[in-house]
Amino acid sequence: MIDRKDITGIILAGGKSSRMKTDKGFLLLNNKPFVQYSIDALKPFVSEIIIVSDDSKYDTLGLKRVNDITKNAGPVAGIYSGLKASTTEYNVILSCDIPLITSNIVKKLIDGLDETSDIVQIESNGKTMPLIALYKRKIKDKFNTLLQEDERRLRFAIKACESKNIILEKEFEFSTMNVNTQTDLKAIEDVYKH
Repeated sequence: MIDRKDITGIILAGGKSSRMKTDKGFLLLNNKPFVQYSIDALKPFVSEIIIVSDDSKYDTLGLKRVNDITKNAGPVAGIYSGLKASTTEYNVILSCDIPLITSNIVKKLIDGLDETSDIVQIESNGKTMPLIALYKRKIKDKFNTLLQEDERRLRFAIKACESKNIILEKEFEFSTMNVNTQTDLKAIEDVYKH
């Protein structure tokens, strides 16, 4: 297993949250903000956690925060901003809207690392999860080039790199649920109660 000093955790919290009408990172589940679940999942494996967000409210968490270098350009810009701020070769990237995420999932990403893959991402319920993934820092230049060309589709950016999927077993699929709407939030609260 890679030493934690060689891994940075990056949490993307720069989304517009237009469907929720509020910053998703600070939504509460069990009186704990969503972003804290991502922090807790990363903590055992990383030497530093960086939050990518233009919102200074995240400074209250006492972690390093960086602004999005390219404004309103979605997760490609967020990932690039995080990788640019990182000093380690390996970086586990999580979004801030997956409150059921666990350290177990982060460990699967790290264990799945190999020589040839630049990106190791979770595949859950038949869908790839590029915002629950491990990225090698060297891909930042490729992401930057795509941004310069106004390419903002994350799946396109990932196709431009060597990537590998870690398929989650059925019993772990709930832990990758992300929250975009009030309905999603209610579903997550129901899962959490059981």
